[in-house]
Amino acid sequence: MINLYVGVTDFEWFKRLSVIPNLAEVNFWQPGGRTHFQALRPGELFLFKLHAPRNFIVGFGVFAHASILPVSLAWEAFGTANGASSLTEMRKRISFYRRGQIDPRLDYPIGCRILEEPVFLPETEWIPIPASWSRNIVSGRTYDTSTEDGHRLWSAITEHMPMEPSRGLSEPRYGAPTLIYPRLGQGTFRVEVTDFYERRCAVTGEKTLPILDAAHIRPFAEGGANEVSNGLLLRTDIHRLFDLGYVTVSDDGRFEVGHRLREDFENGRDYYSMHGHRIFMPTDSQYRPEKEVLRWHQTNKFLG
Repeated sequence: MINLYVGVTDFEWFKRLSVIPNLAEVNFWQPGGRTHFQALRPGELFLFKLHAPRNFIVGFGVFAHASILPVSLAWEAFGTANGASSLTEMRKRISFYRRGQIDPRLDYPIGCRILEEPVFLPETEWIPIPASWSRNIVSGRTYDTSTEDGHRLWSAITEHMPMEPSRGLSEPRYGAPTLIYPRLGQGTFRVEVTDFYERRCAVTGEKTLPILDAAHIRPFAEGGANEVSNGLLLRTDIHRLFDLGYVTVSDDGRFEVGHRLREDFENGRDYYSMHGHRIFMPTDSQYRPEKEVLRWHQTNKFLG
């Protein structure tokens, strides 16, 4: 059984995003930041329904991750893929839906449903909502493909699923409904690394979110993937040293500081004091750094 979630959104969000070409990921946000979204598993479909009176499903995306994020981090991770032209505009729209003035100095939390490979349908192909949809639904509802309405939605949606190999999607049109595995985008990578490392630096334990970066172990531009197992959450200064090759992580998960840091800058005492310390890793082993990419960094980046 596969679930689909039909989420209610406004026309402005849809209109802005539907004209952006080759959009790899979007943030379907909610103005409140209190409730964790648990209706879907990664790989299930999240459908977009417009507010009444436009009672149509107008697009969809593959669900990747849900989080509650400070609005600044949501903007830094996704930019205009939040469906707004600027952070200022995004704040104004959130304020409108919260029905009150929001202090622009505050980094208030919002609910984020992060979706890969979004598809926005032209108006001639909008899909009517199922008869079982209630007018009292405010945020959305879940359908499963074992029900008649759920299976009809799946069939209608997957007719519009792009099949280009470059998009990384599996073949969902034929046979039983199944999970879909798209490539993750840069914004999703950033948020997933932040969450799976429990929002603290893997080396120092620092929890001040604005100075924590989701670092690629093997850079994306050099063949690395946007996957948590190719990432580390690092304090900004350590991230910089890691990218420059002054520090690395050993196969057994220990922080290593090379002699070149002292030679080049005649300093580095604070970093050498952490040499040999075991780094913090995600609880789930599938998200821990792969030894292969750690060795790549040791061989291709680390200055020794």
